[in-house]
Amino acid sequence: MLVNTNKMISISEANKNFSKVAKIVDEDKSVVIMKNNKPRYVILDFDKFSKEASSDNQTLDKIADKILDENIEVFKELANR
Repeated sequence: MLVNTNKMISISEANKNFSKVAKIVDEDKSVVIMKNNKPRYVILDFDKFSKEASSDNQTLDKIADKILDENIEVFKELANR
């Protein structure tokens, strides 16, 4: 994963100036908050979060469908017990 250094802010700066964090999120849709010089937290724009969560659910549905398709006979047998 590539991280844009313009979207990174220290935790102490975030604590002192949360409006700066909000401005970065408004402009870039996310910000990485650093703690002890390491990426520690991510704040996402809510719309971006919602879209990503929705796509994760679609992926999960595809995985579940594949497992069901691959094991349909076992599921049928279990259902008849």
